[in-house]
Amino acid sequence: MKWYADGAARFVRQVVADVLALGWVWFWVWFALNARDGVLSARAPGDGLVDAGGKVHDAFSDAAGSAGRVPIVGGDLAGALGKGTDAGTTLANVGHAQIEAVETVALWVAVGLIAVPVLFLLITWLPLRVRFARRAYAARQLSATGRTDLLALHALNTMSLAQLARFDQDPVEGWRRGDPEVIAVLASRRLARLGIRG
Repeated sequence: MKWYADGAARFVRQVVADVLALGWVWFWVWFALNARDGVLSARAPGDGLVDAGGKVHDAFSDAAGSAGRVPIVGGDLAGALGKGTDAGTTLANVGHAQIEAVETVALWVAVGLIAVPVLFLLITWLPLRVRFARRAYAARQLSATGRTDLLALHALNTMSLAQLARFDQDPVEGWRRGDPEVIAVLASRRLARLGIRG
């Protein structure tokens, strides 16, 4: 495959387009990662809940352990305080659920902000580049194998009427006769139109 034209002007345009495409992807990846970090900053309350839940759990657990050593009522008191550890666990679980929700949203925000622009690029820029590469490869193969009459025919079919009128004699008649000079001129024009040297 031939990805770039031989002609300087078209080559520069293709390189600039490719650099802009890479810049487009880089910008959206950078923007998406920053947006993800911004969404992840909303997990702070969840972290606070997890921390607070852990402290409540530990406090009630320590209190229940200490109360268990009190004579006569220690067992009942430890059981009552032990139920407070459940409150700490519940609080921590709520915090974990909030953190998970924020992380999921952050992930999908990043995926969406990258996928949509990249998909747009893939359906606009990439087909143009692939089409050029395929045409350039086919034209170069025709030229290399000496089938310039097919290139000339393609030139006749794609040239404007104004371009055809510039010929001194009828280029179609010259092509029909197999005039090597006319065929060479038409083929070189088609190659030049594709940005390929003959």
